Amino acid sequence: MPQQDDIVMVFSSAPDLLLAKRIAHIVVEEGLAACVNLGAPMLSIYTWQGVVEGAEEVPMCFKTTAGKLDALVESITRQHPYEVPEVVAVPVIGGAPAYLKWVREQTAGTTPVA
Repeated sequence: MPQQDDIVMVFSSAPDLLLAKRIAHIVVEEGLAACVNLGAPMLSIYTWQGVVEGAEEVPMCFKTTAGKLDALVESITRQHPYEVPEVVAVPVIGGAPAYLKWVREQTAGTTPVA
């Protein structure tokens, strides 16, 4: 069972840079993620409703804690236009202690910024 302060990386993608920036700003302002990296647009190939499709998407990588994971997933999903947005989380098993401490500090607050 993960501890509340275990570090988690969450991966998602957005259909464009404007939405990716908006999602990133909101979740950081709310303390749901310490940092969000937005990557260069990439081509995603997938099957949707029986048809192979391709779309350009902006990758997003969120750094958070297990205690904030459910709220972060809910926030990303609520803001996302896709019917089934990609939102996956993976545990972090190690890293630079100072960075991991910083992630915990940035996500420790319980009151979102208004």
